Amino acid sequence: MFHKVKCVNVLPEYKLCVQFAEGVTKIYDVSKLFDKHMMFLPLKEKPVLFNDVVVDQGGYGIVWNDDIDISCDELWANGKTIDTPFDGLMAFSDATLLWNLNESTLRKAITYGKLINGVDVCKFGKQWIVSIDAMKREYGEPVNT
Repeated sequence: MFHKVKCVNVLPEYKLCVQFAEGVTKIYDVSKLFDKHMMFLPLKEKPVLFNDVVVDQGGYGIVWNDDIDISCDELWANGKTIDTPFDGLMAFSDATLLWNLNESTLRKAITYGKLINGVDVCKFGKQWIVSIDAMKREYGEPVNT
């Protein structure tokens, strides 16, 4: 199953804070890979390299360079879920991909009162955020997970 990575942040002790499009945040311990896979040893030997991690294009995982990467499925399956104030929230753009909808459909749902501004959705600058619970209530389970 594909769990799109939205953001990755470096934490102490070779850990990463990974945020997924589904509104879930997980902590992933990279140090467990040092003994299992030689390709990860440069991250231990050159800690400055560890800080260079970025989300792979498309959110399919994270990468440090052409030789070192971790898939989104690995991060999802073996990361430890943590609670954050942003759990259960996602951008309209992510919701449209997961539910196979057009963004205009979600905007109309606000206009018609299906999604209530300030309760189910909120606009921050130019970006609309929607709760996953509201999406499931109105559109069922995501079709593209």
